[in-house]
Amino acid sequence: MKSEAVRPVVRAGLGHRRRRMAPAAVLAGALVVGACGTAASPHAVVSRPYDQRRLQHDADAIVATGVTGVQARVTGDGGDLVATSGVGDVHSRRPVKPDDHFRIGSSTKTFTATVILQLAGEKRLSLDDTVEHWLPGVVRGNGNDGSKITIRELLQHTSGLNDGPGGHETPSDYYRHRFDIVPPDEVVKEAMKHRPSFAPGTSWKYSNAGYILLGMIIKRVTGHPWSEEVDRRIVRPLGLWNTTVPGLSPDLPAPHPASYDRFPDGTLIDVTLTREAYTADSAGAMISTTADLDRFYRALLTGRLLHPAELAEMKRTVPVNAKVRKAFPGARYGFALFSIPLSCGGRYWGHGGDILGFMTRNGFTEDGRRGAVVSMSTEFEGSDAAAERQGKAALALIDHALCRTG
Repeated sequence: MKSEAVRPVVRAGLGHRRRRMAPAAVLAGALVVGACGTAASPHAVVSRPYDQRRLQHDADAIVATGVTGVQARVTGDGGDLVATSGVGDVHSRRPVKPDDHFRIGSSTKTFTATVILQLAGEKRLSLDDTVEHWLPGVVRGNGNDGSKITIRELLQHTSGLNDGPGGHETPSDYYRHRFDIVPPDEVVKEAMKHRPSFAPGTSWKYSNAGYILLGMIIKRVTGHPWSEEVDRRIVRPLGLWNTTVPGLSPDLPAPHPASYDRFPDGTLIDVTLTREAYTADSAGAMISTTADLDRFYRALLTGRLLHPAELAEMKRTVPVNAKVRKAFPGARYGFALFSIPLSCGGRYWGHGGDILGFMTRNGFTEDGRRGAVVSMSTEFEGSDAAAERQGKAALALIDHALCRTG
């Protein structure tokens, strides 16, 4: 039975590279060049370049898993491609709009980590500072010890901290708790009721509580809430005018789709109105669009937000646990950036997010010149198999887009 004291905490969300495609063929008699830059014989079968039709096919394939609505954006030196599929509302049947707002869940973590790394570059904190140094007495009890956990370990999910229970198991859970006001620090307090999974730095486990602690550290260092620092340092400089932190508002800016939870018995409930994002805080509170997320991740990976040393730290990865490897084969984790292999060789970078009614997946090439962002306005509750099909379909779109094949 899930605790009713601490309700929905953002679920683990995730994501991400590729080489520039050479021409499909050169002079007569020369070798054909594959979509990922590898040479093949003149008689080899070569996938056709990724285009609008193939993007639409991949978006439709996600809807076929049971998702109500999808918007997908692929950007690169060949221009932008945008596709939508499904409906933005199952009652009105209005189409999904390519500029719809959605909750980005754990993609928020990359914004939080970027601010922490900027502060490190400014020498206002060190990645090797302990949590206790900045938040005395906050991480304590049941074997949890903030004096043994560093900022680096919070960023990389190697702190060992456990999250308390979250989410909902039935429609009635959602209706009972959707407007609950649960301060983010309650997530940390709930985590302190549980023994750590391992000694800091010895293994890997996703922790939302760890990223809420990072938001608290940002406030202690700067004197401002993490959301204000994100706005000042990232949102305004990049012109991300559709990216916001909702605070206590349970709604989304217009335009937006309705978001849904689908249960194993076929029940579909509208979960658009919720304060889950408030509780998720610096681990998952933000609202954005596919265009804004694309602009953010490309700016990050092209060095517009971090100096080379800090960006290199962000991309220093460690292995993830078996549960995450199942969902993201070959994945490794840096500081709020997943690195995932491409079928055509190389790896891509990004960080998706799962939060009530929304799943976001994204991926960008090493140089940030090409990317894909997918937003899905349905989550599957109580069915790992259905959620796995949905996730695989989204990752297939990203892989096809970055490998430029379909």
